[in-house]
Amino acid sequence: MTKAKLILEDGTVYEGVSFGYEKSVSGEMVFYTAMTGYPESLTDPSYRGQILVPTYPMIGNYGVPDDTLREGVSKNFESQRIQCSALIISDYSSGYSHWDSERSLGTWLKQNEVPALCGIDTRSLAKRLRDRGSMLGKIVFGGDDIPFFDPDRCNLVEQVSPREVREYGSGRYRVLLVDCGMKNNILRCLLRYDVTVKRVPWDYDFTGEDYDGLFISNGPGNPEMCGILIERIRKAMQGDRPIMGICLGNQLMALAAGARTYKLKYGHRGHNQPVRIPGTHSCYITSQNHGFAVAEDSLPADWKPLFVNIDDATLEGIEHGSKPFFATQFHPEASGGPVDTEALFGRFADNMKRWKTR
Repeated sequence: MTKAKLILEDGTVYEGVSFGYEKSVSGEMVFYTAMTGYPESLTDPSYRGQILVPTYPMIGNYGVPDDTLREGVSKNFESQRIQCSALIISDYSSGYSHWDSERSLGTWLKQNEVPALCGIDTRSLAKRLRDRGSMLGKIVFGGDDIPFFDPDRCNLVEQVSPREVREYGSGRYRVLLVDCGMKNNILRCLLRYDVTVKRVPWDYDFTGEDYDGLFISNGPGNPEMCGILIERIRKAMQGDRPIMGICLGNQLMALAAGARTYKLKYGHRGHNQPVRIPGTHSCYITSQNHGFAVAEDSLPADWKPLFVNIDDATLEGIEHGSKPFFATQFHPEASGGPVDTEALFGRFADNMKRWKTR
């Protein structure tokens, strides 16, 4: 079995064994705390440019499902391919067992040309990332050394956003969905309502479009790289048609409103992040994957917090005081993770109904 080195930008070196595609890669090292759901997490476009470190020690024991499509959308995955740059785990289960599995995790990684190392002390690695903060890292095979790569310095949204416009559903209410690296379950959740979804690229000019609701999806990287989209959201906010955002969409809406975003020390990534509605005892467990957040003290007077993180008091959602605009920093569509907040899609649908019938 081929050995390779994981090298962090602080000089720390770990040696592991390859069970994925064998090539040297670099990216941002991040950890996530979910115990299950690796097919969904690995295909989440928000992980673009990142080397993913699950804290749960054993990965791969239930294999990977097939590539079945339903109405042009993957049944089992959150995008068309594995999105992270590499995977680092402790114990790899090459023998897998699940009624829905079709192949091993290692086979799937090789098919997608994504490197992966096992046999690494991920507890030590996660503690280092927690204490020092997310840092750059690289996987090196043999003498094939490569430079570190900082994904925050490029527009990752441009890499994962589709180039074509597509429509889904045939409902009464028209949703214009700006795909910045959307998870497929967002689309699945929206289509449970009486909607027609027009899915457009991140840089699509929607300012002259006719729609009943604007939806800004999740996506990877630094939100300040999406200047064109921020300006178009700002223009949409001059009207009163409903707007909803998720994760990156939350940050883009905040920037369009005049707020600031900032980089978190090590981000929120996992399926067990608790949030609370301010001023209440209403709490929810959420699925999260983000490295940036909105600065609450920068919110304009006509905006207010919608959710806050119970662990570190960071802002987890915003809403306008009078217009039907709201967004969440977490993922109400989950996949994987809890579905405590999935009803927020119903709130967006209700906003469109009220706007259409006013």
